[in-house]
Amino acid sequence: MKIAIVHDDLVRKGGAEQVALSFHHAFPSAPIYTLSYDAANTYPEFRSCDIRTSWFGKFIKREKNMKRFFYPLGVLAMQKLDFSEYDVILQSTTHCAKYVKAGDKTLVITYCHNPFRLVWSPDSYEKVKESGSLKRKVLNKVLAALKDIDIKAADRTDWFITNAQEVVPRIEKAYHPKKPIAVINPPVRIENFYVSNSVSDYFLVVSRFESYKKVDLVIEAFNQMPNKKLLIVGKGSREKELKEIANNNITFLSGLDASNLARLYANCKAFIFPQLEDYGITPLEANASGRPVIAFNRGGVLDTMIPYTNNSMEATAVFFDQQSVASLKEAILLFEQLQFDPAFISAHAHTFDESHFIEKIKAFVLEKYNGEAQIPQKLPKQSEKVAV
Repeated sequence: MKIAIVHDDLVRKGGAEQVALSFHHAFPSAPIYTLSYDAANTYPEFRSCDIRTSWFGKFIKREKNMKRFFYPLGVLAMQKLDFSEYDVILQSTTHCAKYVKAGDKTLVITYCHNPFRLVWSPDSYEKVKESGSLKRKVLNKVLAALKDIDIKAADRTDWFITNAQEVVPRIEKAYHPKKPIAVINPPVRIENFYVSNSVSDYFLVVSRFESYKKVDLVIEAFNQMPNKKLLIVGKGSREKELKEIANNNITFLSGLDASNLARLYANCKAFIFPQLEDYGITPLEANASGRPVIAFNRGGVLDTMIPYTNNSMEATAVFFDQQSVASLKEAILLFEQLQFDPAFISAHAHTFDESHFIEKIKAFVLEKYNGEAQIPQKLPKQSEKVAV
């Protein structure tokens, strides 16, 4: 079985990039194709992989420039990548990984983190939502073209996988897949985290600084609770604005290595997750450190957390129902009245370990490939073994 891994772009550190790494661990001999690769700003483990970029990636590596020239150059570059010689394409994508060419006999498996958000939910981007009438007219034409490309590319997929039940109806609405969508929750690299014997006095947020992440909501809540400490780890387009509104009980950190980040997770009172995410790796990273989560009661946390109802010793999170300062503060005050079991929380996180994800992905790919192999033109010889 000749297999290729395709990921949208490798220019940042995030949950989707962790999935691409796990694909590599599942199929270590498979090359990883991508639009652009910025080794300095994504996970260092990719440096030992066989990374092959589009022609676009030979000239443009930085995330900011990649977004600026994505349409039409990035799109055209991915459409030029031809995988006709491969038996299987395993795609990790929200946008352009699915734009590549597949052969008539190539099995295409798409791990869709979410339908292309810019195309299907353009108003979730402030720059789009706040654009003037003339700019919006131009944007609408571009987005209409991208939507057409996106739909046609997705139609080449034989099997969809996604990260959480939250995303299934979005994929069904956008792409109308012909076969059932599988849900395989993304992994947590448990070995990167540990349970501490002592807990400090701070709450923790680890996030990019973008509007939908709702970091400003947490800052506003802690501004009203000056006796409580908050550490925020991250960077992003709203960094300056967020720092300007934060009081002295709030500290910002960035550029941490894995060991220092693990230490912050292990020693926090609780991890705060205010946003609506399709999945969300960071709450599970906190759980892997034995720490409970205070989370908005929507999205991927419904798949991954055990919310407190009446027994906090068998819970991993406290949920709040509204993305408001009052609702978050109420959850924080409730949390401080409860006692959690770090061993129980950590054991729960272990069920999402990367090893389980790799087993499920390998089993899915091989099952679908062997099913396709029953078609005469793909039937292997008796003496052949499926090699990965």
